[in-house]
Amino acid sequence: MGQGWLPALRGLGCCLLVLLLLLGGSGSPGTTPPPRGPWAEEHGAVPEREQWGRARYEAVKKHLGAVGALSKQYWQYVACKVWQEGCEADEEEREEREERESAHIPSWSFPLVGQDYLEILSAWYCSFGKCCETGDCRIINNITGLKADLSEQLHGQHLAKEVVVRAVQGFLQNPRPQKALVLSFHGWSGTGKNFVTRMVASHLYRDGLKSDCVRVFVSLLHFPHHNYVDSYKVQLQRQISETLQRCRQALLIFDEAEKLHSSLLDAIRPFVAHHDMDHQRAIFLFLSNLGGNTINEVALDFWRAGRAREEISMELLEQRLRLELQEAAENSYAHSHLLRENLIDFVVPFLPLEYHHVKLCARDAFLARGLPYTEATLDQVAQMMVFVPKEEKLFSAQGCKSVPQRINYFLP
Repeated sequence: MGQGWLPALRGLGCCLLVLLLLLGGSGSPGTTPPPRGPWAEEHGAVPEREQWGRARYEAVKKHLGAVGALSKQYWQYVACKVWQEGCEADEEEREEREERESAHIPSWSFPLVGQDYLEILSAWYCSFGKCCETGDCRIINNITGLKADLSEQLHGQHLAKEVVVRAVQGFLQNPRPQKALVLSFHGWSGTGKNFVTRMVASHLYRDGLKSDCVRVFVSLLHFPHHNYVDSYKVQLQRQISETLQRCRQALLIFDEAEKLHSSLLDAIRPFVAHHDMDHQRAIFLFLSNLGGNTINEVALDFWRAGRAREEISMELLEQRLRLELQEAAENSYAHSHLLRENLIDFVVPFLPLEYHHVKLCARDAFLARGLPYTEATLDQVAQMMVFVPKEEKLFSAQGCKSVPQRINYFLP
């Protein structure tokens, strides 16, 4: 940003601050308002009106002085955050200076009023573009939003909702994680693995999957030929290293993980193992169709026994999944060091989707496009899907994967 914009931005910031502070009342939250003085009387003599005028003048003068002092602090903060100017002052000296300034301005203490507005201004500025080279300033880590959206938009996956939120939240709250967080998503296609991945990215980073701190690797797209696996290995290690060096918090996603060559899995292993690096976090998400049959068998057994799918526990499914992966024949992911050395923190099962789940997906698809729908229309969309097993026809063979395309049949 050119220097010619600095005065304009500073002026705009001051205007915003004046509005915020004046609308906020005569003092910061929790402080006692100044005495109203003689102007509290509605009908006074002429001398009292003159006294009212002088008192009002003094009050406005104090307010303007407060605005000026806070504007200076706001500007120094924004300049430091955005252009890295004025950051060389010692932290203790800055705090002492702020205390001295606030001491002369009753009811306008900077710690009480300013910090929330500073964060608002910083977020407002960053919303228009990148405000640092690394992309770290666009990390938002909105766990509350992630939990709410998973609850409202992810259907039929009570286990995935709970595990993902708790795992990510606990990892981000750990001041010194000893290793990267590694989650492995398993289940049939269309059950929500990619949907949850996109949602995690969008709630951890302002730019979602487009963030500089997020890397997505699709096995057949990025590593299609086994003849070039040595070259792929070097490129993969370099790309992961660059992302980790650039961002204090990185998200690495590997789709179709079961198709990754064993050499590529060995290349990933050092990055997910224990490390002693400070101020660096990495989350690895592996997406795979492995274990889908086992997950479906457990869900079908519960249905046949008349038990709700919500009774299926994480302990039961994760244990069954790990056993299947250990017994899987000729699959590099199942027999990789990631599983054998217990480097995967959570094996997350995605249950097969039933008829009413498909209807909810259809409803969401209509709402996303702003289209009207009826219950009959949702039933028609669900009936277009293929359901298995052949006898029960309980689970959607495609999950919700093709639902958005199906609603095109019902457009006017």
